[in-house]
Amino acid sequence: MFAVIKTGGKQYRVAANDVITVATLAGEPGAAVTFDQVLMVTNDGGTQVGAPLVEGVTVAGEVVEHTRGEKVISFKKRRRQNSRRKRGHRQDYTVVRITEIRA
Repeated sequence: MFAVIKTGGKQYRVAANDVITVATLAGEPGAAVTFDQVLMVTNDGGTQVGAPLVEGVTVAGEVVEHTRGEKVISFKKRRRQNSRRKRGHRQDYTVVRITEIRA
């Protein structure tokens, strides 16, 4: 059984006991989170596709940790004009373990 959820503007295919990395969510490590925006669900009885969401289905998860992604360097140089700009960025993420799909 798996589901497709939407969070942080992105879609994720999840099943029970999956560990996914999503955009930052509120909550301390160990806290429970619920994803209400379920776009599709597949189980033994078949597949349900929402228009746009599947009614009555939620996905439960647990916050594992808050982490940061790799550093991305943005470097701009205008040659022969003694102009340089270097900026770095690290995105904040939340690691979530999916506990169950409630249908």
